[in-house]
Amino acid sequence: MRWLVGWSSIAASFGTVGAVGHHGEGRTVHPVGSQLLWGDPDPLWAVGDWRPDEIRIVTVATPEGAPTTRLAVLGCCGATDEQLRVGLLAARGGALRHLTAWPGSYTAVVQIGRRITVAGDLAGARPVFHTPWANGTAYATAALPLADLIEAQLDIGHLAALLACPETPEALGDGTPYTGVKRIPPGHALILREGSREITGYEAVASLAVAAAQTDPVSAVEGVRDALVEAVRARLTAPRHAPETLPPDPGPVPGMGPAERRAARGAPVPGIGSDLSGGSASATLALLASGLPGLPGTVLGHGTGAGERLLAVTFNDLSAQGREEEMERARAIAANPRLHHVVVAAGEEALPYASLESGPLTDEPAPSLVVAERHRRRLAAGSADHFVGHGARQVLDAHPARLADLLMDRRRRHLLRPVAALARAEGPSTHSLFVPLAVYRAARRLARTSYRTGLETAASLLPDANRDAPDLDTPADASLASLTWSRPGPAARWLTGEALAEVSVRLQEAAIRPASVQRPGEARARAALARHAADQRILEQAAEIRSQRLHAPYLDNQVVRAARALPESLRVQPGARAAILRRVLAGAGIHDLPPGWGTPSQATSTAAGRIGLRTALPELIALFDAPLLADAGLIEARVVRKALRAASEGEPLPLDGLAELASTELWLRRLVTRRGTCWTGTAAPRQRAVAGGVVPARRTLQP
Repeated sequence: MRWLVGWSSIAASFGTVGAVGHHGEGRTVHPVGSQLLWGDPDPLWAVGDWRPDEIRIVTVATPEGAPTTRLAVLGCCGATDEQLRVGLLAARGGALRHLTAWPGSYTAVVQIGRRITVAGDLAGARPVFHTPWANGTAYATAALPLADLIEAQLDIGHLAALLACPETPEALGDGTPYTGVKRIPPGHALILREGSREITGYEAVASLAVAAAQTDPVSAVEGVRDALVEAVRARLTAPRHAPETLPPDPGPVPGMGPAERRAARGAPVPGIGSDLSGGSASATLALLASGLPGLPGTVLGHGTGAGERLLAVTFNDLSAQGREEEMERARAIAANPRLHHVVVAAGEEALPYASLESGPLTDEPAPSLVVAERHRRRLAAGSADHFVGHGARQVLDAHPARLADLLMDRRRRHLLRPVAALARAEGPSTHSLFVPLAVYRAARRLARTSYRTGLETAASLLPDANRDAPDLDTPADASLASLTWSRPGPAARWLTGEALAEVSVRLQEAAIRPASVQRPGEARARAALARHAADQRILEQAAEIRSQRLHAPYLDNQVVRAARALPESLRVQPGARAAILRRVLAGAGIHDLPPGWGTPSQATSTAAGRIGLRTALPELIALFDAPLLADAGLIEARVVRKALRAASEGEPLPLDGLAELASTELWLRRLVTRRGTCWTGTAAPRQRAVAGGVVPARRTLQP
């Protein structure tokens, strides 16, 4: 895991600056395995296995006696040194948006005298956390180190909100699973001045009174194409890295080639690679990376390098049926001579819930923990720099609540095609005849419901979420449930009444607080993107392969910003994501795509989840035999065990909710059995996070 950490303290104003990382007079503290980027009075460290080219520091020459002006950019950033200097000067004048406009995925930290500015990203894949410490404020790109620093306990209320309403920012607030550690919202920056902190947004908020000017669809798609091409180009032009030295190859093994033996030793392939699942998102990245024109040093100006082919990895789940068409599309795309296709076949050993006993401790809990082993097997066959198509659905597709935004702008005719598509998805039945009317009425109700009324209604209904919770079997049912300001998550049905009541109070308090309210569809779409980006960040930590970097260009700032300029009337059309990506590839000179391009494949992942749950049922029952979640008062263990058995027998229960419960319980167990701390020095904390007892509940747990 890689992170940066620093702090701003008022101590320097009184002339008590001591050694680097001071914590009081004559005492020091600094993170374990850190690299100092700059020192007192406001130090900054990079911690973890950062590559040399992933840390860039630019300093602007100032007259003698003038405040220090410098910028640190950590991550993959496609800006030149001159562009970084221009951005630093703009940030010195208060234009923070310039720090987020470069291609790539990175975190920018600006120091101007005693003022520190840390810019978060738009999606939430690179969050920023902060906490009061040592008469000032400490900040980091990971929450666990800050929790260690202040010896924090668990915030059980936040865990309850994370399970009850994972896509409702009002319920989660700015909290984290650690008491006292806060998170800045996506699209905001943290500004520190001698210990005092301020959180400010750098993106314009659309007005509710006046409809936003609609961008021309052609130019909007061209903007997405340019942003996506630049995002891929930023990775291709970065220095290449070979994996670190690994144990020697044991030699020929029956049934295993060199690639399989390398993956078994835990080493990625040198160079550039990409997922190739057969879907439109990953295929777009693979085709762009393999044939992007204009790169220096390439043959005829094409390809990823001089004679280099892009490694395309396809995961073939042998335990799940119905992926034949998707595999055929992947093979058709891989026929491109610039692609080297590798198929990773796996059976029960790569199902969801496999190898739950292994895996690292992640920064926070996330549903991806139960599929980490599945992704790790695929990524082990990938490259040192590997593209993944995660986030395309949340960035490019339209959230169902955007139908209410269209009604607010009096664009009723644009509802015809999406509503008709939902009716067709229901199949030929009497129920499908009433789908268009039901969806229209729900969208109109949401468009006429104020923010405060919507949250208050959700708060009043939440305590009953564990009784008679509806099963969302069809796309129409799921869309109708999404046409609200807030709805319970899939795990809410198994939470206790006390936990749901506490989250309900959070929603009621949020409803009466002043807030910069957005349109319902836009607000729900941003919340869903933030939730997915957080899950993607945890997945990278849980399935991490040493010496490998995962690149998710769809979550980059410039791609998210370009996608938000897409007209809502274009987003809500059936197959909009595939059509947009088809035009992106056409603009890059790629026209020959296989039949079935853009066909959704969500059903196969659901089938794999059910098979994995059935296979791992004994381990899951043991996991919830005496769960920590029950000790915290969030669930009743007996109820969850009964639900696991019912789901394994085919009862239509939300598998996502069971995955969230299992992931949270698994994360808690890894946290309490953790050894060591993130800090060292004479003033290092004596206890790690949540040491001395996990939760103030019915039973005290010693880690």
